[in-house]
Amino acid sequence: MEEKDLVYRGKSKDVFNITEGPHAGKYRFVFTDKATGYIENGKPVFDPGYDVVVGSIPGKGSIACRFATHFFKLLKDRGVPTHYIDTISDNEMIVEPAIPLGMAVESPEFKGSAPLTNLEFTWRNNATGSFWRRYPFVKPCRNIHRVVEAWTKGDADILITLEALEETGAMTREEIEFSVKLVSDIAEIVSVEFASKGLHVIDGKFELGRLKYGDGKIVLIDEISPDVLRVCKGYAPDGKGDCTVYRECAVTNFSEGKRTIKNKKQVKAADFINIFL
Repeated sequence: MEEKDLVYRGKSKDVFNITEGPHAGKYRFVFTDKATGYIENGKPVFDPGYDVVVGSIPGKGSIACRFATHFFKLLKDRGVPTHYIDTISDNEMIVEPAIPLGMAVESPEFKGSAPLTNLEFTWRNNATGSFWRRYPFVKPCRNIHRVVEAWTKGDADILITLEALEETGAMTREEIEFSVKLVSDIAEIVSVEFASKGLHVIDGKFELGRLKYGDGKIVLIDEISPDVLRVCKGYAPDGKGDCTVYRECAVTNFSEGKRTIKNKKQVKAADFINIFL
């Protein structure tokens, strides 16, 4: 792979255009060991719920690729449309080129104008992470019935309401409804798969788009890996689905106007290799 073929360098993987061979015209994902999280007391805390790279975990790229392969194949068996083609090494996969959902800037002549790029959808089984930080009146780990939200994807993720997506013309109502259902359906498959291993998915985020050479239908793109999921062990729901051990698991803090929440029983990304692989 040459640098000239680089399409995109992301927080968890690099994307290259394939120019020759049987997969010419497709994209090659190269999963890296970079990991996102936050800095606490001068040390990195790895957490896929954050979008800032704070270090690396040896072997993480291989784990993420193998994990993504497992779920892409599972989704294919369930008839869920994705851009996945094949996995060719421990940390490399081949995918169809896709155009992420977004919207071109309407008035580029105005300073500060910017396009909507790489829209992503979060889904949450429980109130934690940025959801709890935005809605701190809700008890941590409450069942929120897989609520789906849309975000701009970039150095600073910004919540964008589903109503705003429609009113701005970024997506039609039908596209929004289809996307929310697609995300919910995939979330259900992923959650059930984890439950079969005695684990609980707290939340996750998916990116949707259209295949560059496809029929224009919206499909799952990017990845399903430990980089886009938060998982815990010891989940003990009551009749409403609320976790009954949240007082022993959730750790919150409020300092200098900033809220934080951590889950002591969250499964580290590096441990996923012992669960599915």
